[in-house]
Amino acid sequence: MRKIIHIDCDCFYAAIEMRDDPRLAGRPLAVGGAADRRGVVATCNYEARAWGVRSAMPMGQALKLCPDLQVVRPRMDAYKAVSREIHAIFRDYTETIEPLSLDEAYLDVSDSPHFDGSATRIAQEIRRRVSQELHITVSAGVAPNKFLAKIASDWRKPNGLFVITPDQVEEFVAALPVSKLHGVGKVTASKMERLGIVSCLDLRERSKLALARDFGSFGERLWSLARGIDERAVQVDSRRQSVSVENTFDKDLPDLAACLEHLPELLQQLDTRMARLDDSYRPDKPFVKIKFHDFSQTTLEQAGARRDLESYQRLLGAAFARGGKPVRLLGVGVRLLDLRGRHEQLELFAP
Repeated sequence: MRKIIHIDCDCFYAAIEMRDDPRLAGRPLAVGGAADRRGVVATCNYEARAWGVRSAMPMGQALKLCPDLQVVRPRMDAYKAVSREIHAIFRDYTETIEPLSLDEAYLDVSDSPHFDGSATRIAQEIRRRVSQELHITVSAGVAPNKFLAKIASDWRKPNGLFVITPDQVEEFVAALPVSKLHGVGKVTASKMERLGIVSCLDLRERSKLALARDFGSFGERLWSLARGIDERAVQVDSRRQSVSVENTFDKDLPDLAACLEHLPELLQQLDTRMARLDDSYRPDKPFVKIKFHDFSQTTLEQAGARRDLESYQRLLGAAFARGGKPVRLLGVGVRLLDLRGRHEQLELFAP
């Protein structure tokens, strides 16, 4: 039985800005790009969220919701430095760490000798040290697998700890809304609701075959999650191959011109995600993904192309021509070169 901790920093970028400039504390704050340059919210504090401001929201919209919103440009070097300090604390308790971003990670403490092997006490100590040493807060979830640990870390945010013990899994998952399951977005949740599936208990009433018929390859995964089953190990050497963002639209986009209108906002979100990567990656080929109204889809990438608006416009036009139908989903991304252990990485630290 694994002992997994999921750590998630609370409004990470905003927390660091408030820590470093106490005048920002207690005021609605967003970190992101300027509204007049079609900037988006990278993250915001809880005072801003009370006004309806959310991550990935256009900054212009955020300012309409909260006119007193304080907007701060991201300081990625500062965020990366704090992330390294947090990971140094993690390594005092385990070397089995899977980073998901600068502010989020899985820890496998199954074999940790600290606190008599208590994952709960290890999570408590990590939270205490991050607060005391770095003056920000993190939320933690403790569970027998990654799926449940991630849900648990969000259960008592901000600055919370939630534990799901092995003997609690059955009851906890049965009552879990299907909207909490990773991979269940608005479209899938809406389809489930039409089928009368609201909780994981409802999912358990359906066979693997029925779920595969209704949800394709994702159906088997749903069958396992509804029973609290997740055999994925914490991947210490897990490395990204790409970074992307995508949006499923409430109404299908009728033509290429409508698709192109949404491209700048998607690229802003992509830039935000790219900024969270550490220096062991280098951007490579840009790509676009389109899912048409009939659920057919295509992905197009181009080696040697730039990552600017014009290049993505050309890619999007070529990809749209493959189907020429109304579009339900648009995605943009970039393939990554892994520089870790290669000669290029040494150049990053050259004076």
